[in-house]
Amino acid sequence: MQKHSVTSSARRDQDGGLEELRGDCARMVPHWAVPVAAAPAPVPASLIHGITVPPASARMVGGMSEYGG
Repeated sequence: MQKHSVTSSARRDQDGGLEELRGDCARMVPHWAVPVAAAPAPVPASLIHGITVPPASARMVGGMSEYGG
């Protein structure tokens, strides 16, 4: 089996630095576009079955401003 080595000048050519990497990423952004997905519709509580939450946890979450308090 042959061993391959990389010379320091070749390594320097490959490593363009952070600015070059940022430029490459900026040019690739259009290729990474994610299609807009519709938000899932809320499910009524009457359709949720089999989930048990301890009363203390329910009170804690109910008291959070993000979830109802």
